[in-house]
Amino acid sequence: MAALTEEQALLQEQAKSWVREEAPVAKFREMRDSGSEHGFDKATWASMAEMGWAGILVPEEYGGVDLGYLTFGVVLEELGRQLTASPLFASGLVGTSALVLSGSDAQKQAWLPRVAEGSAILTLAVDEGPRHAPSATGLVAEEKDGGFVLRGSKTHVLEGGSADAFVVVARTGGEPSSDAGISLFLVEADARGVSRQRLVTADSRGHARVDFDGVEVGSEALIGTRNEGAPVLHAVLDRARAGLGAEMMGVASQSFDMTLDYLKNRVQFGQVIGSFQGLGHRAAGLYTEMELARSCVEAALQALDREADDVPALCSLSKCKAGEFVHHMTNEMIQMHGGIGMTDEFDAGLYLKRARVLEATYGNPAFHRDRYATLKGF
Repeated sequence: MAALTEEQALLQEQAKSWVREEAPVAKFREMRDSGSEHGFDKATWASMAEMGWAGILVPEEYGGVDLGYLTFGVVLEELGRQLTASPLFASGLVGTSALVLSGSDAQKQAWLPRVAEGSAILTLAVDEGPRHAPSATGLVAEEKDGGFVLRGSKTHVLEGGSADAFVVVARTGGEPSSDAGISLFLVEADARGVSRQRLVTADSRGHARVDFDGVEVGSEALIGTRNEGAPVLHAVLDRARAGLGAEMMGVASQSFDMTLDYLKNRVQFGQVIGSFQGLGHRAAGLYTEMELARSCVEAALQALDREADDVPALCSLSKCKAGEFVHHMTNEMIQMHGGIGMTDEFDAGLYLKRARVLEATYGNPAFHRDRYATLKGF
């Protein structure tokens, strides 16, 4: 990790110790096997909230600690190492960022203190198809009696089955595949016309399809300015992508450590297999990839904290490089472990499944290569 402040270093040690003792991958396996409808353990989430992690990005005036994105990334990486499932990312980072960036004071007062204490889950509802395409929003918000009526559906909504409210991306004007006419709305999950269906995903987390069938909201539900929500949306998504980069580094780093440990201890033909030149070269190559990806992830998080001009490019670079590495690393972990790596009893498969979902969330590497090139003028 980058040079951390004393406070960040202490939080990193706290997170590392807590995750290993209270929320290791074995606990995730128990949650998965129990068929939990939430996709996370409520007691685990309550403990995380008690430690103040849900309020890392929430301003102090709303009950948080406002420690920044690099600090949040420190925690997300440790959670990624043990596949710890929780709404922390979806609510504490993504939902929180939307309100901090563009929410009204009334919206912040109503939701940020609850998000910070973990008593409410706020998540983003953006995508409508199998691929990430925020500008292709088709969910319509029509004006009616001084408010709006929402009609449409969102899919693969993170923590969609457990959320108390959604930041809904809707079209109030413009044409599909255009940023013009996009607006954001804060919609409570128990509003009339909102229904949700749990989606069974490879990583056994709490994704859902959410339908908005004639959902009526007042003008106070609008986040920011009507028809001008695209810049805020893209800013929120960049923050989400930087956070995903940190979690992917946790997944990939733990996969590397597990593989390296196996190479040091597995004996074949009278020798530990790590002494075989071919495997040693592969491990060295993976370490180089890991450090390159880490530098990209840290650059994006630090750019967000200093509000740099190149945040969009750095966040796409981070998401792309971390996604490519976690894909390669989890594949190599399975291959180097051989037959045992293919069994469900071994944890390698759990890491690979989580990696594949993280790679696709909010844009896969191909999406971000294209976006990065466009931002750089190619």
